[in-house]
Amino acid sequence: MAKVTIIKRDGSELQVEADNGVSVMEAIRDNGVDELLALCGGCCSCATCHVYVDPAFADALGPLSDDENDLLDSSDHRTENSRLSCQLKVTDAIEGLRVTIAPED
Repeated sequence: MAKVTIIKRDGSELQVEADNGVSVMEAIRDNGVDELLALCGGCCSCATCHVYVDPAFADALGPLSDDENDLLDSSDHRTENSRLSCQLKVTDAIEGLRVTIAPED
């Protein structure tokens, strides 16, 4: 289990506890944050779960897959810290992770 801080589009923060093995997208959705659409349900096919990851956690999350990279290329709001939250698994290694929900495309 890991604590994850979600920064919403309005700047407010919500700290949640997420079980190991679930995706960060599931942790966000299951804690009532409805501004993260996640239309594909976590299948890495839509990019509506786009978040910005605190750079301190980049190495702990592993590299982007080719599919994730291609989907993020379709966003007008991509940055070097962009990730799809459906592709980020909760583990003890990400304790304290901070993610900001990206603007909607």
